[in-house]
Amino acid sequence: MIPARPGPSPALTVVGIGADGWQGLPDPSCTALRDAEILIGGPHQLDLLPPQCAGERIAWPSPLRPAVPRLLTEHTGRRIAVLAGGDPMFYGIGRTLTEVVGPGALRVLPHPSSISHAAARLGWPLEDVEVVTLVDRPVARLAAALHEGRRLLVLGADATTPGEVAALLRDRGFGPSRIRVLEQLGGEKARVTAESAAADWSEPPGDPLNVVAVECRRAPDALRLGAVPGLPDDGYEHDGQLTKRHVRAATLGVLAPAPGELLWDIGGGSGSIAIEWMRTHPSCRAVTVERDPVRAERITRNADRLGVPGLRVVTGAAPAVLAELPPPDAVFVGGGLTTPGLLGACWEALPAGGRLVANTVTLESEAVLADNYRRFGGELVRLAVAHAVPVGGFTGWRQAMPVTQWAVEKPVNPLPGDDR
Repeated sequence: MIPARPGPSPALTVVGIGADGWQGLPDPSCTALRDAEILIGGPHQLDLLPPQCAGERIAWPSPLRPAVPRLLTEHTGRRIAVLAGGDPMFYGIGRTLTEVVGPGALRVLPHPSSISHAAARLGWPLEDVEVVTLVDRPVARLAAALHEGRRLLVLGADATTPGEVAALLRDRGFGPSRIRVLEQLGGEKARVTAESAAADWSEPPGDPLNVVAVECRRAPDALRLGAVPGLPDDGYEHDGQLTKRHVRAATLGVLAPAPGELLWDIGGGSGSIAIEWMRTHPSCRAVTVERDPVRAERITRNADRLGVPGLRVVTGAAPAVLAELPPPDAVFVGGGLTTPGLLGACWEALPAGGRLVANTVTLESEAVLADNYRRFGGELVRLAVAHAVPVGGFTGWRQAMPVTQWAVEKPVNPLPGDDR
């Protein structure tokens, strides 16, 4: 981190600017830009500045993130102004700069974001809207936000984003959803350029500065996916290696994902545990380990389909590959429990307060769980599910294989002599 510059007025100022350019800026922002010795921003943003902003103009290189510390270090001691589109702290350069120099060395002068302009134009209260950015992110992540009746504002990556959004909506069973494209928001050329159901979308690419407004409508025959763990088994592509719906919901309940946490999913199968962990909150992360390359590819497809393309899939055998992974907040073991050293490696990787959950249907693995339960405590439970099926002209119960589950939390302050 670059040391913070002493004094009440940081040498680094981030100025939000909109499509209305210089004339839309308040006086403090104009003053900061006129006084700056170095002006850094995208080419389009720099072109919005008048001649009285006489500082040296530098366009961000690509890739941007690695260049930030170097550029700031090269111009240490000079007054630097960085231009950002709209609100710098809303999916903007402000986050990166704060991570590099620290908040105390940064002065941020925000401008209304394109999302604020879009909500105002549509009459949508922002607190009732979900915002999804597709800038430098795959369109597949939009799928996790699709629920009947929800309103979405999608930050477009470029002119092709509206067409990609429409295609995804059709593919995921949301073809009836209403789409509107808003361009050049905040400027004199602000407009709604297209409006259509996703199923009927045929508009050509327009302006690269766009926000896509979506009013979600699910097709009557589309599979319904809820917002909590326990998605329908039919939502997954699988070869039989799938933690079934009711057991999956119970497993996620004891794993207890919280925002920002990282899960290791060992023996991924179809990836259902990791996928539903990530769907609980956009900041939840997961790594799934699967030794079968065919299944690993299937996990990736399931993750894309269900809106969590950020799921990391590691093809390899545990525990050998675990040393390469970042430390987890929780671990789920769905396979390989009899592999020597596997549970021990998972336990060692967990921080104090971390959770470990393991499921099995075999007697051999059940013996491993029972032994660890005696050593480390926690909860050992058996989950049994039966489904009603036809029996001749009547109805009876068909019992699924019972699942033995061990769940334990690593103690924060182990007792003396405790081998945990």
